[in-house]
Amino acid sequence: MEKYKKIVRLVPLDQKRFKFLYFFSLLLIFCLFGRLVKLQVFNASDLQRKARLIQSSKTNALKKRRSIVDRNNRLIAYDKPLYKLWAHPKYFNFPGDSINRVRSIEEVIEKLSPILDINGEILLSKFNNKMSGIKLLDKISEEKAEKIKNLQISGLDLFKYSQRHYPQGEIFSNLVGFVNNENIASAGLELHLDNQIKVFNKGNFIKIGGDGTPLPDNSAPGDFISDYKKLGLTIDSKLQKASFDALSKQVSKWKAKKGFAIVMDVNNGRILSLVTVPSYDPNKFWQYDSELFRGWYSQDLFEPGSTFKPINLALALEEKVIQKDGLVEDIGKINVGGWTLSNWDKKGNGFIDYPKVLQVSSNVGMVKIMQNLDPAIYWDWLINLGINKNLKTDLFESTPGQLKRKDLFVNQSIEAAVTSFGKGFSISPLKLLQLHAALANGGFEVTPHVTATFKERFNENPKRQIFSQEVSKTVLEWMESVVDKGSGSGVKIEGYRIAGKTGTSQKALNGSYTSKKVCSFIATLPVNDPKYAVLIVVDEPSKSYAYGSTVAVPVAKEIIESLIVIEKIPPQIKDHGMIVKKP
Repeated sequence: MEKYKKIVRLVPLDQKRFKFLYFFSLLLIFCLFGRLVKLQVFNASDLQRKARLIQSSKTNALKKRRSIVDRNNRLIAYDKPLYKLWAHPKYFNFPGDSINRVRSIEEVIEKLSPILDINGEILLSKFNNKMSGIKLLDKISEEKAEKIKNLQISGLDLFKYSQRHYPQGEIFSNLVGFVNNENIASAGLELHLDNQIKVFNKGNFIKIGGDGTPLPDNSAPGDFISDYKKLGLTIDSKLQKASFDALSKQVSKWKAKKGFAIVMDVNNGRILSLVTVPSYDPNKFWQYDSELFRGWYSQDLFEPGSTFKPINLALALEEKVIQKDGLVEDIGKINVGGWTLSNWDKKGNGFIDYPKVLQVSSNVGMVKIMQNLDPAIYWDWLINLGINKNLKTDLFESTPGQLKRKDLFVNQSIEAAVTSFGKGFSISPLKLLQLHAALANGGFEVTPHVTATFKERFNENPKRQIFSQEVSKTVLEWMESVVDKGSGSGVKIEGYRIAGKTGTSQKALNGSYTSKKVCSFIATLPVNDPKYAVLIVVDEPSKSYAYGSTVAVPVAKEIIESLIVIEKIPPQIKDHGMIVKKP
């Protein structure tokens, strides 16, 4: 059967409908074009920013500080990772729960309480009817944080941060200092060397695809590698502990205001131990008076007293105003410019040689010796020694010593006279140690320092020679006689050659000397091959018969005994003028 196609009759389009469709389409095109212009022109930067946030992930490192270690890599300070726990009860959900189920606060506390070892009622009280942003606990250990993570409870957030920790407590606090609760350096090396200890991390971005897969970018090699550097010190922790214990015992025994002990390598300025008493626990710094945070051994000044006499004798020898085998008469007192100066015991010693001047610590003998030196030359020598300058070191900012103006020193004879036995001027303990190191090492100036990299960074210039080798050797041998026969005999150790000088100086207040004292002792060993200097300073011992020999010397002996063991210093004996090492 033949099929016929259906013929459709064409009807002309209604003009109104056609115009409506035309203008509607035109309007739609203009709207789309307007939208495109808005997105491409007006909103371009905002959309680009949003795209980058979606397509990239920023890695923010913790505000970290490098660990501080001693010369044997023992930890002194390090960043301890801790966590803060935040709760959002409206999102509480356990693994396996339906997405809409919200667990009760009590159910969550039941799981948290045994991990945190905190009573459930205490945890419950922290919520206080809040449903979000509740800080439950701070200072959570990594071990506990891991257990909380393993619970996989939605609505619990752990925020990681680092807190500075000082495992050796008060032994290093006066040297290392601390950082406060905001991780800001506040004292000691932490503050003074803050830029060397802080880890500077730039913000890094990782580009990611829609499924979170990292995409190649232009990050530099090592951008995401952690900083494992440490600040290495020259300090030996064992010697530091031994020094701290010896000093603490003596400061307590004599009811002194404070004390200081330091051991230094005289050939390079490396400090092996540096302790002050009283001290504080840097892990609980807020419990202590801020006065304890100062590095007074470089910031406070004192009159060195008799410990400066060997320095003056070196000056007299350098200027050849005395001879090695000379004598001086000591009748116990001397008048200078209308002032009467006397020995510490008010007694005379007759004609004595220069080693004996040190042994009995004769003030009168020193005045007569230094009167042979022109005051102007004497003053110039003191300036050359750097008495009035601060030390360029890696410790606390040092305070420059105080010295009288040259015109006063030259024209008023009493000034040079009192300077001859260590009065009338002031220096820091650290400066006194530096000068004695020069006497020990053949006359060269070294800079006391505690960081292992100090020499490479700050001490590149050749050593400056202050004293000749012959003069240094002579004065050191004279100081040895103080230990063998004089006021330093309390530090004598069988088989070892030790040089030393005691000092006992009165403290001045408003231009007048008071009954308060500073007792000190400086020791150098071994005399035949000097390597170590030990300085003890005890401020204001309050008991009777407080002298350098009774207060400071016993501390030095204990420290030197520990030093001998730690540094494995071989013993020596004198045998007819020859140095013989014991087997």
